[in-house]
Amino acid sequence: MEKIDLRKQYKNLYLPSAKQIEIVDVPQFKFVRIDGVVRKGEKVDQSRDFAQAMEVMYGMSYTLKFASKLRKENPIDFTVMALEALWWVANEDFEFGKPDDWLFSAMMMQPEHITNEMFGQALAQLEKKRPSPALKKLKFEPFCEGPSIQVMHIGPYSAEPATIDRMKAFMKENGYIRNGKHHEIYLGDPRRANPAKLKTVLRQPVKKI
Repeated sequence: MEKIDLRKQYKNLYLPSAKQIEIVDVPQFKFVRIDGVVRKGEKVDQSRDFAQAMEVMYGMSYTLKFASKLRKENPIDFTVMALEALWWVANEDFEFGKPDDWLFSAMMMQPEHITNEMFGQALAQLEKKRPSPALKKLKFEPFCEGPSIQVMHIGPYSAEPATIDRMKAFMKENGYIRNGKHHEIYLGDPRRANPAKLKTVLRQPVKKI
């Protein structure tokens, strides 16, 4: 049986350096994704929207994985990818610490052979086995980020602003401006990992001034 590990295949996108900001060109990939909001004054880890999004994202990804392995023709196993999220606010660019509703789009990348039909069948299975109001918002669609800068942040999520400041300085020094939403890829499990060792890819789509 063929085995796919997209994290290894796209190591440059999912395991960047923590020492230096890198410029990458992110191609179009397929994602399952769900939009939600973390309300003003609410912490992300206390958000019902985000908790439900995580639950259905992992449920969908593992359901697709098993369906892919059990195909009669050309069965394929694949490694479930990390949870990702785009973050923004309604009227301006996303900034940590601002007292506002934080809008998010939680995402998990899927292999190219996953089809709309497979997604629909997996969604029907989940609705029977583990019904959730979040399933009605779940989407399967392509997403292309294009030219971006990124860096590995090591440490607690609360320390991300210092790393984001490095990214801002890099953009200013090299003539870039934002061209998309703040993007985070969560490579560690905050429920189990030492916060000082958590790894999070921080990515920002950019364009030349």
